[in-house]
Amino acid sequence: MTKAIKLLTALPLPQRARLMELAQEVVFPEDHRIFEAGGRADRFWVVRSGAVSLTQRVTSLQRVTVASLGVGDLLGWSWLFPPYEWDFGAEAFSPVRAYEFEA
Repeated sequence: MTKAIKLLTALPLPQRARLMELAQEVVFPEDHRIFEAGGRADRFWVVRSGAVSLTQRVTSLQRVTVASLGVGDLLGWSWLFPPYEWDFGAEAFSPVRAYEFEA
């Protein structure tokens, strides 16, 4: 896994302000499946509060957590690269508030 990117703190203020004009605030309750591996990757999120587990399915009934993301982390890189499908699943480990951006 790569180190998590704190996108909003990495951007200079003018670019951050422009990006935030496109943000939509979203809330995911604990245990909510945000996306599934293989699904269409058409957006990304910046976590504002809570924690998100990135999961990999190991059997038809079992998933394992491969990474955890928290405040300031960017969730959802797959929209950047063909075939534009999620490599992992994502689940709210706790209640999550995030900024959502369409890709």
